[in-house]
Amino acid sequence: MKRREFIALLGSMAVAGPREVAAQTAKVYRLGTLTAGPPLTAKDSRGAILVNSLSKRGYTLGQNLAYEARGARGKTGLAPQMMQELKAANVDVVVTISYPAAAAAKASGVATVIASGSGDPVATGLVKSLPRPGGNVTGIADDASTLSTKRLSLLKAMLPQLRRVAMLWNRQDLGMSLRYEASAKAAQQIGIVVQALGVREPDDFNDAFAAMNREKPDAILMVSDSLTLLNRKRVIDFAAEHRLPAIYEADAIVRDGGLMSYGADPRESFERAAALVDRIFKGAKPADLPFEQPTRYLFVLNLKTANAMNLAVPNTLAALADEIIE
Repeated sequence: MKRREFIALLGSMAVAGPREVAAQTAKVYRLGTLTAGPPLTAKDSRGAILVNSLSKRGYTLGQNLAYEARGARGKTGLAPQMMQELKAANVDVVVTISYPAAAAAKASGVATVIASGSGDPVATGLVKSLPRPGGNVTGIADDASTLSTKRLSLLKAMLPQLRRVAMLWNRQDLGMSLRYEASAKAAQQIGIVVQALGVREPDDFNDAFAAMNREKPDAILMVSDSLTLLNRKRVIDFAAEHRLPAIYEADAIVRDGGLMSYGADPRESFERAAALVDRIFKGAKPADLPFEQPTRYLFVLNLKTANAMNLAVPNTLAALADEIIE
């Protein structure tokens, strides 16, 4: 090899070497997700919102972003074990859905962002206060009392003679039990009688349906968690068979055939959860990140279901809908 070529080779090695070392030592941020239901994969609608929102902030899956998803699939007792798996995977932040998942994440000490479904984080003891969480948990939380009043008003607009509402919720989930209590209090304040139907396992839905057959309510309000969501088709079918107007917390249930829903826009909630994750990746502490409340709420109405149940939807109610499924 000639002397000039040898010098050129040394120079190219000197340039390439630091770049290769930099690539090998570049920080990889590790995001975990934990739910009480199915795993929130990167291809799931909500998981995709997280990943896409983070990509806009400079994080690329498979390059400087690693993603681990765990879901208890309704067996909430598995949440602590799954959280330990995420901790062993060295996740920097975990995004949770549901109170059991948030409680397991809090206990692990890993920085936690609640995206939805935790109930009141102060009442459940997840944080000290919304402005100053004070621990390893922050996230998104809504006001159950205000939302319950709105859902009941929508039911009343559909059924002006509304007097008695059956409320279905998972009594094993502290967050959802407190959410039910807020809903029941809101109903009582406007003179609506509550038929309390707490469930703990899938078989309990049969007892709930039997109770509604014995004392028929005017309508149903279902509080969403992994148990009620996994059994949503049974509730939808029961409501349709008995022509009972029902309102749910998630628009996905309406797309599955439920009558109507009112709840936070999931896109906004998960985009804002991604923004909190970004801040934690950059060094912020959850203790110093105030809880946020959703700003966009969606009323979704399924006219196809209403027609099948021979329910006349008032024009004034239809006009309020953000989306109508026909």
